[in-house]
Amino acid sequence: MTDAKPVVLLAPAPQKRDRIFTPEALARLRAAFTVVDLEDTPGEAVLEQYLPDAFAVVGQPDLDAGRLERARSLRAVVNVEGNFFPNVDYRAAFAQGVRVLGCGSAYSQAVAEFSLGLALDLARGISGQDGAMRAGTEQYVGGSSSDAVLLHRSSVGILGYGNLGRSFHRLLQPFHATVRIHDPWLPDAVIEDTGAQAAGLEETLRTSRFLFVFATATADNAHLLDGDALDLLPDGARVVLVSRAAVVDYDALLDRLRAGRFLAAIDVWPEEPLPATSPFRDLPNVVLSPHRAGGIPQAFHSIGDMVVDDLVLMSRGLPPVRLQAAAPELVGRYRNKPVT
Repeated sequence: MTDAKPVVLLAPAPQKRDRIFTPEALARLRAAFTVVDLEDTPGEAVLEQYLPDAFAVVGQPDLDAGRLERARSLRAVVNVEGNFFPNVDYRAAFAQGVRVLGCGSAYSQAVAEFSLGLALDLARGISGQDGAMRAGTEQYVGGSSSDAVLLHRSSVGILGYGNLGRSFHRLLQPFHATVRIHDPWLPDAVIEDTGAQAAGLEETLRTSRFLFVFATATADNAHLLDGDALDLLPDGARVVLVSRAAVVDYDALLDRLRAGRFLAAIDVWPEEPLPATSPFRDLPNVVLSPHRAGGIPQAFHSIGDMVVDDLVLMSRGLPPVRLQAAAPELVGRYRNKPVT
């Protein structure tokens, strides 16, 4: 490259460049770096041509040990999809001094607010009564509120206390709930310093009138909420699923919902799009959502701003502060799937 500016390879797929970068953010990126835009000029050949000069790769291309070995100027790999995938040789990246960064925190406020909305819907039957009125079957005043509950001073369980769990917990403060948090990756003191109670999985499930599932998918927690675990929930509990589908046994969940054991709001599915014939579509005690909790324009645009801010810092010899650094001890344990 003849330009003195550091080279950034932009390969955001399955994201779109203009979805995550506002015109202002893209202009800032191009002012500070020589941007090779693989959305405009896609192909493995282009990636291979510019990789040896690249200061940063923004996106999710395959980066095995061989490619990383050729990328001797590389200092950052920035995932802008939201999940760390096994298409990068993370051990080779860390050994080479490459920072692996993610944008997951960009979605946390949007997911937290959506989760609160789902919980209030489950508590008060908002969407269900909207449907009843449209069908002309509504009952007025208390006739349709016999199963309504308050989130205020309720017993709340949170599974997973990363970006999503922490953002949601802040929104929950005005409700003065009793909050139990289960996260085996955190010491109890970290949780207790927030005013919540650290609890085991069984205690969290048994005591939760409202259960929020924010856990990421790992090698250790597939079907964490299986039939036996779901049976621990109190009758009439409200369950909000907005994290990773792999954490839940959906067959067991379907059986318990059909039996009327509890209510659920579900934003993530083992198969997406949800098949038209899925029995979940017919359940009156389920609020359905097509994986849209975090994907709003403000969240997407914040990704581009975070990328530019941190790459500029790194080009000045400073550490990134806005994106989330992958932990070498954890990144290989994630089992997330791309969101399309």
